Amino acid sequence: MLKKLFGLSEPKEKKVLPWQALTEVSQLDTITEKSTGKTQLVFKHSTRCGISRMVMNQFESAYQLDLNADLYYLDLLNCREVSNEVGCKFQVMHQSPQLIVIRNGVVVAHASHGAVNEVDLEKFL
Repeated sequence: MLKKLFGLSEPKEKKVLPWQALTEVSQLDTITEKSTGKTQLVFKHSTRCGISRMVMNQFESAYQLDLNADLYYLDLLNCREVSNEVGCKFQVMHQSPQLIVIRNGVVVAHASHGAVNEVDLEKFL
């Protein structure tokens, strides 16, 4: 009864996504190549931004683990050169947080801030 009254509940087990760290510019060629057979997702995240953290948490909660896509995590603060090259290579203006969906070597969708969680990823698989 106290749990219901005070809103206490057992902590939920946190979903662990199959993130791959995007830390090297050379990985962008691999992402491009792999995108011909499988959708590639790049999540650009600023570790100092509360909005970025909130959007990332929402994304992780909603992400379906059975999606046929590779998921990359880009820490903007530690990998600024990679972040800049993502913008140049894929012709997407830098935002944070940002989700970039790559298929057949090109960006088929991208969104930033709250719109990240509105992207229907299943359309791009």
